Order: sequence, then structure tokens, then C-alpha cells
Amino acid sequence: MGLGSCLSGESRTPSPSSPSTPNKKRRNGKKKTSRTSSFNSNKEEHVHRIIGRMFLNGSSQVASLHTQQGKKGTNQDAMIVWENFGSKTDTVFCGVFDGHGPYGHMVSKRVRDSLPLKLRAHWEADTRVSSDEVTTSKETDVTCNQAVLNDKNAEKLQVLKDSFLKAFKVMDRELRMYTNIDCFCSGTTAVTLIKQGHDLIIGNIGDSRAVLCTRDETNSLVPVQLTVDLKPNLPAEAERIRKSKGRVFALQDEPDVTRVWLPNNDSPGLAMARAFGDFCLKDFGLISIPDIFYRRLTENDQFVVLASDGIWDVLTNKDVVNIVASAESRSCAAQALVESAVRAWKHKYPTSKVDDCAVVCLFLTPYPNVISTASAIDKKEKPGGTIRVSDGLAGEGTDADDDLVDDEIFEDPATEDEEIDWSALEGVARVNTLLTLPQFMPEEAEKQSAGDKKTN
Repeated sequence: MGLGSCLSGESRTPSPSSPSTPNKKRRNGKKKTSRTSSFNSNKEEHVHRIIGRMFLNGSSQVASLHTQQGKKGTNQDAMIVWENFGSKTDTVFCGVFDGHGPYGHMVSKRVRDSLPLKLRAHWEADTRVSSDEVTTSKETDVTCNQAVLNDKNAEKLQVLKDSFLKAFKVMDRELRMYTNIDCFCSGTTAVTLIKQGHDLIIGNIGDSRAVLCTRDETNSLVPVQLTVDLKPNLPAEAERIRKSKGRVFALQDEPDVTRVWLPNNDSPGLAMARAFGDFCLKDFGLISIPDIFYRRLTENDQFVVLASDGIWDVLTNKDVVNIVASAESRSCAAQALVESAVRAWKHKYPTSKVDDCAVVCLFLTPYPNVISTASAIDKKEKPGGTIRVSDGLAGEGTDADDDLVDDEIFEDPATEDEEIDWSALEGVARVNTLLTLPQFMPEEAEKQSAGDKKTN
């Protein structure tokens, strides 16, 4: 039995002349619009014409981005760089999205186009509320010292963190309501960041990754991994999934690749613990709550690389930093990295199909400065200076529909860094993100889930 149908391409509504859409006169000449989507084609066209917003291969003075289709079919990766984000100067939004499943290419592009708009809207709304509170406070207390300024900065970061959490939650809920994209067994990762001045906030779900290149005390270029690959092999992720009756295990022929499975069905075998979409697993531990990180940038920080796992499966963090730093120019840095990854695929895994690759390079130094290619890469990489603000979870067993958390900001995980498995697939040939599709309809899954809840 199939999983249902999906409109071909990325059309939003069927053509008026389509045989399945008989021509009927509508009262008052008004068109019926779908309540399942607030993101129509007109809005999408407007978004694609925004100045400073890039989503195709190219570059600007601050960023370089490039994607290339692999050998598995349609390119399911998407990317975006949006300068002057939210009409704020010195503010950039970047994101890389790696789709999977039958309609992963549609999900990743939809999230690419819609998530930044939701993040901007929540950020603006929360900022207005915060500003009103500050104004009220000033009327009662005219004193202003360094402590107050520090509190304001912490409050600004808290607002950004809350905006990320809200935007991700609304995005996933909206995907569930879409009728023109089947997200039951299709989804996408999302590694996103906002850079405003010297502040860097990152929201991440899935196994795409963000890596910073900085200089140490010897002026050597050092990679700093800013995100954790959210895979089901992480103890906390596996525990949450099992508590929700999902199963977590690796197959015998790929013992290093842990996957998420339905309680009573050997599918779909998703190789990540958090994702947008994939609603067949959302009742069994898969969530779309982002892991959020903060870093205060310094003059030693050179650039940030966001990339899908098509890069990280064959290149180390040090390799990536070396390649970008050695590029002939900033404009070709992302393309050089993708081409290097493709060569590495063919060399390391000649029998495997090359995966889709997407890269965004965000440069942190003034444009005239040329990144030195002579500096050696330090053998040790430490996530020092990066603060894991929150994993977005209010407690054990949290799911995608739980209330947004408001836990303490600036919780530094530096003492736990040594125990975290930062790698994605070290030394393992690339495997499919999704193995098999459940052989039942979504409606049957909902009935089964409802029956389980009644018996508990």
C-alpha cells in the first residue's frame, strides 16, 4: 500500500484547467485558498527577489555558497544566505538544509524559504516586547551602569534563543498541515545561524554541521566545531526515543550507523534523532526542537562553514578549514570545498554513490584581508569559547509539541566536551539517511498511536 500522493514539482495549487479541478463559478469572484499553508506562491516569488538574499550558487563580499547534486537522484540539499536580515545592519542569516525521503527535496526548499521568515517575525515581535519592558524600566530607574548593559546583552540573546525555538516549532507544525508536500516519511535537517555584530547564535537539528575557523596563540588556523551531530547514537537522544517507544539500533551490516525505527515495524531507519518532517516518527521520540549554541566572536575568528553531511562524511573539520583557507578567492571557497568532497568520495568510497553536497562559507574578517594559507592546522580542535545555550528540552521525554522551554542561558558544557562524540560517520562509508518506508498509510499509524494511548 502506498504512502499517499504528492503534487509533482513545487506547484502550490492545481491548474484551473486541470481535469481534476472542474471550472466552477465562485461567489464574489473570490478564490478559495488553502488554510494548510501560509506560504503561497506569490509570497515565495517576493522572497526570491529580496536584495541580499542568496539561495543559488554564488558569492558576495561576506559569503560564498555552492551546492552540487550527487549520484542518488534529485539534489535534496538547499542553502541560503540573507544579508541585512530583518532589515538590521551587520546582521546575516545563513542556513543549510539536507532533505531525505521521497519528497526531501521539497521539504528542504520549503524550510529554506519559510523558516527565515518565521524567525524574523518572532525576533521582531519579541524584540518589541523586550523594548517596551526596557522603556518602562527606564521610567522608574534612570541609573544605567555596566551591569545593566550586560543584562541587556543577555536579554537580547535570550530573545534570539526564544525566537529560534518558536520559529522551529511553528515550521514543523506547518509542515504537518501541508497538503501539497507529503512529509510523513520525508524531512530535512537544518543548521542555521544569525550573526549580528560579534554575536553568533546557531540553531541546529539533524546531522548537518557548523564549524568555525579561528587562530590560536601561535597564529595557526584551528577548527572549532560549533554544533553537535544530533544522531541517535548520542545517549540522551537514544534515551528520549526509547522512552517514547521508538527503537534505536544499528543493522549488522552497518554497525556504526545507529538508526531510529518504529515500535512494531522495521522502518524507516532514520539516521538522525531530530529533523523537520518525518511525522511517522514524531510520536516515537523524533523531535524538531533545535540545539542552540552561542559564541562571542573575536578578532581571531576567520570564517564559519555550514555544510550537509555530504561534506562531513568524507572530510574532517581540519580538512574543511584547510580547503576554505587555501581557496584562490572567497568567491570560489564553497565551490572548492564541494569539489574536494566529491574527489574524496570517489577516492575513499569508489563503490558508493556520491552524496549531495551544500556549503555556506560566512567570512568574519573584512573583505580586503586575504586568509593566510601558510598557517598550519593545530592537531587538536576544541570547542572552547562556544556556549551550548540549550538543547531546547525542558526535561526527559519532551516531544515536538511540548511548551517552549525557558531554561537558563549561558550553560557552558566545556566540562562535558571530552565525552561528546562530535563525529558523524568517522571511517564509515556513506549510507542512506532513510532505509525503508513503512508499508501502511498515515491514517493507520494515527489509529495505532491512538489505540496505544488508550491502553496506557
